[in-house]
Amino acid sequence: MDMNFLFLRKAILLIHGFAGGPWDYDNLSNDLQLYIDFDVYSFTLPGHDKMIISKVTKDDWINEAEHQLESLIEKGYKTIYVVGHSMGGVIACHLARKYNQVKKLVLAAPAFRYFVFKDDKLDVIDSLKQMTTLFKDYKPNVVLSRIFKIPVSTAGQFMKLVDEHHSDPKDITCPVLIIQGLNDKVVPLESSSYVYKNVKSDIKLLYKVKNVTHDVFRGERGSEINKLVIDFFRSKNYLPRQEIKNI
Repeated sequence: MDMNFLFLRKAILLIHGFAGGPWDYDNLSNDLQLYIDFDVYSFTLPGHDKMIISKVTKDDWINEAEHQLESLIEKGYKTIYVVGHSMGGVIACHLARKYNQVKKLVLAAPAFRYFVFKDDKLDVIDSLKQMTTLFKDYKPNVVLSRIFKIPVSTAGQFMKLVDEHHSDPKDITCPVLIIQGLNDKVVPLESSSYVYKNVKSDIKLLYKVKNVTHDVFRGERGSEINKLVIDFFRSKNYLPRQEIKNI
């Protein structure tokens, strides 16, 4: 493809969450591709194409995400937007901090906190209680299939990833849109608030969305959320803006 042509286009990289896959974005990819200047890319994190996520490390996830982004740079893209859901949001923050080609960032329920935190520490007992409420939001087979897909060692890699990249938001300066479902029982509102408070971006938006669970893009308000993302990516207003909204 002509490099001059790519210079005018924008690559969008979607990064899914822990124990998830590209399908977690539902119709977002299709909706973005309706715009002729957007080229949308997604990939599956190492181990997530297996029945059980094992023999994979946090470094495997980071290295693959870097490889995917660097391949876009090698193709000639000068403007790259990154969308990260849950653990993918943590990885997306790392990419935005490391690569200046990342010009905009969307974080959906970024998992810098997960389940129940008190005094900035994981409350194990309340977190276990919270897990039982997931059956109210999801079909039991969906919850169980994801739980049994995760060995303890792999869950440990997820926690190490979050710990290692906990401070990454403090080095982010590109425009950031954060979307948090108010019915999310996996990643609490405190996680998105932490990111909003710490990013150094002149443009940072936090939208707290009613009646939305951790599956940000797959619920009844999915089309509205997709529009938020599209409007953010298509906006050419670069005046400083900080905004927290309940919608």
